[in-house]
Amino acid sequence: QVQLVESGGGLVQTGGSLRLSCAASGRSSSSLAMGWFRQAPGEEREFVAALSWSGGTAYYGHSAQGRFIISRDNAKNTVYLQINSLKPEDTAVYYCAATPRVNSGSSDRYDYDFWGQGTQVTVSS
Repeated sequence: QVQLVESGGGLVQTGGSLRLSCAASGRSSSSLAMGWFRQAPGEEREFVAALSWSGGTAYYGHSAQGRFIISRDNAKNTVYLQINSLKPEDTAVYYCAATPRVNSGSSDRYDYDFWGQGTQVTVSS
């Protein structure tokens, strides 16, 4: 079993930056591919970014390209999501997810077996 705890969300102004963290416990994160998703009120959960277990392969959802950076520190069992040039439409709950089944990571939420509780990001205009 893997427990994931997100942190780093908050209220920021348009154009600001945030770094979200996701700490994994219960299993070494080096054997897990990690992903970030987000969900705005009334919307489907949306893929943001994914990173392979080694950290060598990263890919991003359409809305995240160019402003989001996913990274990981396996020594700390932590994955990060740097978000730059925040926009009001980035407002959502951001969820961290982990999978032992897809080494490269995935944009499909159903490929992930473990989820955090989410952290709220609110961007004011």
